[in-house]
Amino acid sequence: MQKLTQGYDSGLHWVLSRQTLTLLIAVGTLVLTALLYVVVPKGFFPPQDTGIIQAITEGPQRASFAAMSRLQEQAAEQILQDPDVESVSAFIGVDGSNPTLNTGRIQVALVAQSSRSRSAQEIIDDLQSAVHPIPGLSVYFQSVQELTVDDQISRYPYQIALSDPDPVSLLTWLPKWVEALQSLPAVDGVVSDLQQDGQQLVLDIDRDTAARLGISKAGIDDVLYDAFGQRQISTIYTQSAQYRVVLEVGQRFRADPESVGQLHVTTSSGDTIALEGIARIRTQPMALSIDRLDQFPAANVSFSLAPGASLSDAIEQIQATRADIGMPESIELRFLGAAHAFEASLSSTLWLMLAAVLTMYIVLGILYESYVHPITILSTLPSATIGALAALLLMGWDLDMVGVIGIILLIGIVKKNAIMMIDFALVAQREQGVDAQKAIHDAALLRFRPILMTTFAAMFSAVPLMLATGSGAEMRQPLGLVMVGGLLCSQVLTLFTTPVIYLYFDRLARRWSRQHAVGTDEAVP
Repeated sequence: MQKLTQGYDSGLHWVLSRQTLTLLIAVGTLVLTALLYVVVPKGFFPPQDTGIIQAITEGPQRASFAAMSRLQEQAAEQILQDPDVESVSAFIGVDGSNPTLNTGRIQVALVAQSSRSRSAQEIIDDLQSAVHPIPGLSVYFQSVQELTVDDQISRYPYQIALSDPDPVSLLTWLPKWVEALQSLPAVDGVVSDLQQDGQQLVLDIDRDTAARLGISKAGIDDVLYDAFGQRQISTIYTQSAQYRVVLEVGQRFRADPESVGQLHVTTSSGDTIALEGIARIRTQPMALSIDRLDQFPAANVSFSLAPGASLSDAIEQIQATRADIGMPESIELRFLGAAHAFEASLSSTLWLMLAAVLTMYIVLGILYESYVHPITILSTLPSATIGALAALLLMGWDLDMVGVIGIILLIGIVKKNAIMMIDFALVAQREQGVDAQKAIHDAALLRFRPILMTTFAAMFSAVPLMLATGSGAEMRQPLGLVMVGGLLCSQVLTLFTTPVIYLYFDRLARRWSRQHAVGTDEAVP
């Protein structure tokens, strides 16, 4: 430790004799911090391997429940054949998760990470290839995340909503816009949930004939509900249970649309007549679901990121696509879920950091009763930010919310280096009457050991986070990486730049005090 302190003393003498160069380096760190913040890719939350994969299945838009069930079972069987899959649960049917009959959900539980050699994304790629040959079925996989802001499950991780008061305009521009998104380099998969190719059975009732026979509209509704509506007509009670009796036609009649015309309706005279005698039966296309956003017709588009792309790049390219294809202003483009939260945080993150720095400046100014010494303490922050952003760039990570939390945490850890030096230097100047250069030099040497101890203690505590493994470790790794990179860089720079910056602001404060004193003396007579 003595040799290390002697080496630091020699370096400190060299720096104090070249204060102008050191100040230029300090200013350069501030400029480099701003450049790195612009260059580093931005993200929201890092994708995690939690050991659970969710999938949305989509069959033909005119598929029946039975047909969709067969397709879902085929997909589940193919998924179970993967050696890294432990269990699969699948379900279909319209409910809160499945908006239409032709969609389903599959939950895939993977074996423990220690027992498999592939990541969740690699397994997803293999599963995608395994279910691709199933005719008529599309499957969209994504890894379940521990922390999410999405209120609905989509085919891909990020969602955009398009809405327009005119549904015809929406249907015209949506395919063009989806096609344009598919060509973007930062976007991988793009799919819309708009399904307009469904089929409905329409009965055009001859009202004159029905009225002549004494058949009401309600009577026709009752017949159709008796045949296909699963009307409960009775309950069978036993000693231990009860069974509801449901009225419906046989399975072979439910599968044939032409059987609707064979249903008989009772006339006012008590006779029966087939529906095809009083109505014309036809089929026509229909939308499986109608989505609205703020009461306007809307459609959701989900997308994923291309390998190596960041969410900030994708959002920037998506917004530029609107103008490229000439989309009318009446169509509103709105990001949803995680994409919306990221878009909002992208503009507020910088202001959040600046607000934190301003708050610390005010607190330190009150503590030291000075306008300049808080700036000396805050001058340590750019060097820490450089290390944090450079570490993210070198490791290929985005600056996401976890990284921002790490940088804010660094602000509190790093500025104590300058506080340790300045506290001692101010006391030495005020109580012992030594000059500023000797005071800060002695303070730097005296505080060198505790600065190293606290810095390395914090850095070593972050190493397990940086090297974390296991389920969801991707959420902890950016925090450790930012702290280790920021502390290493700040440790090297602030030990030498802080004394020089202290001397510069001390001279500046003395010069301002002399000028203020001269101005006061001239004003007294």
